[in-house]
Amino acid sequence: MSRAYDLNLTLSQEVFSVPLPMTIGQVAKQIGLRASAIRFYEKSGLLPKPLRSGGQRRYDSAILERLAVLERAKDCGFTLEEVRRLFNGFRRDVPLSERWQGLARKKIAELDALTQRIAVMKELLERAQKCRCIDFHECGRRILGSGSKGGRSG
Repeated sequence: MSRAYDLNLTLSQEVFSVPLPMTIGQVAKQIGLRASAIRFYEKSGLLPKPLRSGGQRRYDSAILERLAVLERAKDCGFTLEEVRRLFNGFRRDVPLSERWQGLARKKIAELDALTQRIAVMKELLERAQKCRCIDFHECGRRILGSGSKGGRSG
């Protein structure tokens, strides 16, 4: 016995969307950067080389996610070299979370040291606000007399 099957599919019931490649201008607008910044990141090895069509760069949507991570790393104070390490300085099988954690530990230690340095600088500036020295000789003598590298002013 032969059966007949109705194989008519209605594509209007489901929406299939294949994202079209974006130009550098479209990427820049969506992510909030200048196209020149995107080109710079490419030249710096932070972004993969895009496909080209008619001489123009063409990007898929994954570029937006990579740029979002890059911008977050910059907001965290990472240098371009540190961002390069985040993207390219680990084996491919190392999860991004481990990369972030390792680099974040180092950056936090740097920030802690900088915080201490800032506190010392602030204290020296507060002393300088109270300075009553007449000239460099007097000020220099007082600084040298204080016995500390930062010394005291006036």
